[in-house]
Amino acid sequence: MSRDPDDVNKLTESTYKNVMEQFNPGLRNLVNLGKNYEKSVAAMTLAGKAYFDAVSKIGENAAVSPVSRELGVVLMEISEVHKKVQLELEESFKRFHREIIIELERKTDMDVKYMTATFKRYQSEHKIRQDSLDKSHADLKKLRRKSQGKHSSKYEIKENEFLETITSRQTDMQKFIADGCREALLEEKRRFCFLVDKHCIFSYQMAAFHDKAKEMLSLKLPSWQDKCSDATKVPDTVMSMIEGLTTPVSMTSNSSPLVEHFDRSNSDSVVPPPAPSLKAQTSPLANMFSQELPRSPISPEAYSDQDSLDGNGLSRSTSVSSGMNMLKKLRVQTIFPHTAGNNETLLSFDDGEIITLLIQEERDGWLYGEMEKTGQRGWFPSSYCRPYSEPVITNMIEAPLHPLNVVDLPEQHVEGEEEEEEEQQPVLLPPPDYSDSSRKPSTPSPQNTQDKRRCIKA
Repeated sequence: MSRDPDDVNKLTESTYKNVMEQFNPGLRNLVNLGKNYEKSVAAMTLAGKAYFDAVSKIGENAAVSPVSRELGVVLMEISEVHKKVQLELEESFKRFHREIIIELERKTDMDVKYMTATFKRYQSEHKIRQDSLDKSHADLKKLRRKSQGKHSSKYEIKENEFLETITSRQTDMQKFIADGCREALLEEKRRFCFLVDKHCIFSYQMAAFHDKAKEMLSLKLPSWQDKCSDATKVPDTVMSMIEGLTTPVSMTSNSSPLVEHFDRSNSDSVVPPPAPSLKAQTSPLANMFSQELPRSPISPEAYSDQDSLDGNGLSRSTSVSSGMNMLKKLRVQTIFPHTAGNNETLLSFDDGEIITLLIQEERDGWLYGEMEKTGQRGWFPSSYCRPYSEPVITNMIEAPLHPLNVVDLPEQHVEGEEEEEEEQQPVLLPPPDYSDSSRKPSTPSPQNTQDKRRCIKA
């Protein structure tokens, strides 16, 4: 489809103006937005690193737990994998900055000068050619005015020459306009092709990043999910320890020296892990305390008949004759905090904790006991504690007790128990936060509670 040269010229000029007034300013804005994009991603990766550092820290705390050790390892692995993903993202945006932002910034500064000079050159050449063509038309008109009323044969040759010149200049003008339009359109297309090509490269880089991130996450994700599939699962070692704590200690009623039998049953029932191979570390302030822990098993003389075994002042002979064989366990109080670290056989505690000794013998500066607050057992340095002045009283024989008559008890005490029982309100527990069950616990009505109490009294 043929078009008028003036229309083609207008298309050429509008193309140049579009590149200069629309495309290049758009590139400048794109460069600024790209820099903001980079800053946002850098801030996101920095926040992600801080977040997953915190996840790793929680995993380290869980790794020292006997039941959550595997979950702690999983949390640390999750943190490491996501940090690697963040590093891959940072590398992708370094290439984005290097191959797109810097190139666009450089191309924009150069292209403004180039397109301005190219457009001016086209306009000047078009003006020169147009002026030459207009002059040829003017000369032809003058020649034709002179040839009117005179011998036309005299001016015929010159008129033909002017016509040939005009035709040649018109042809050159049309060719110049066509070439200029094609060049302007190609200049515009080259710029859009450059922009599309750069972002295609960036798209390939982002696709590769996502594929790599997916590969890293998918490789570990099933094993992570498997570790937390059952929140009620307890390791066998912990279960054996719990079952060992719930097993009652049985003793014979005929203990001819009670303390010797106590030492023997203690050594048989408590099976501690092997003591640490290295000698226990000594507290730097241990010598300031005058009391020292026993370095050998407790002898039977440590428990004399004059010692009081309960708060009611019952003597040893009285307790044995009444069928309750009570013995004292030696307890210590910590004076310095101790951290077990990753060693499962050691005991961690703060200062001021009370520990019951399960093994009376000291082994290379180590003692074995159980914390009264948490029930945890383990070895700990003997120089980190001192004897506790209030011994605990334990019933070592499950002997049948003589029934007590109600007459022997004070009447006021019985009435007080009845009043306290009637005033006692049911304790309602809130639903657990980390439970899979969405059912709410049923709340017992006061009427039902009173009925149950009447049944119990009856």
